[in-house]
Amino acid sequence: MPLSTQSQADIDQYILIASLDNARNLSNILKAISFRDHAIFNATQNGLKVTVEDSKCLQANAFIQADIFQEYIIKEDAVGFQVNLTVLLDCLTIFGGSTVPGVCTALRMCYNGYGYPLTLFLEEGGVVTVCKINTQEPEEPIDFDFCSTNVTNKVILQSDSLKEAFSELDMTSEVLQITMSPSHPYFRLSTFGNSGNAHYDYPKDSDMMELFQCTKIQTNRYKMSLLKPSTKALALSCKVSNKTSGSFDKGEQLDPAGPTSLTSDKQASTDPLSDVLTYQ
Repeated sequence: MPLSTQSQADIDQYILIASLDNARNLSNILKAISFRDHAIFNATQNGLKVTVEDSKCLQANAFIQADIFQEYIIKEDAVGFQVNLTVLLDCLTIFGGSTVPGVCTALRMCYNGYGYPLTLFLEEGGVVTVCKINTQEPEEPIDFDFCSTNVTNKVILQSDSLKEAFSELDMTSEVLQITMSPSHPYFRLSTFGNSGNAHYDYPKDSDMMELFQCTKIQTNRYKMSLLKPSTKALALSCKVSNKTSGSFDKGEQLDPAGPTSLTSDKQASTDPLSDVLTYQ
């Protein structure tokens, strides 16, 4: 039956209901963080947060604000569960992800509480498919707790320039080094691969640089293997923000803001430095 004709009794049995006119909006943002099979869902009055972790050293978070959904009902302060992300993405594209203008798959996602499956009602062209995905008790994710009040350096640049840099740097390098300095080279990306050392510099007055605030020289290194999963989120973004401090964590946050203003962030803890990259 069409989603709009579901009875009130059917709706009342759930503690969490989230509806979208186009399921593709959700599947696109989840694909950007789908580097592991399972994801932790945490719903609050503010919206839905999806977390994916890899070996407690790489963490991706996608946050969909409550007002993004056409319908968002939560009957408890917080609702949490874990599902197989690969299966969920397969269900969201069960109609094949039509690209025909004006044709989209409507979604109503429902959850009835601990021990119950996550139920998806998907409708396209008057045809409704119901998918039920077994849920698990969510694991406690790592809390990177990056302190935003201790920022020493901050840079915002357009994502296109970073995509271009990634295409030119030597990806055989085990690490990507990011240098920020009040003087030359200002903002530098460096790799150390089979072809030798490569550097990509951004002048502080570059057209690609929207903000440059740097008080001291700081160099951080990322493992390339941890950065590669972030390229999916980079493809959705239009701006990149890099913040650094002197604490003992390192994080990378990715915030792609598209037409639906969906937000995700990715964090990785590897070196005894603090570095936050935000893609918007």
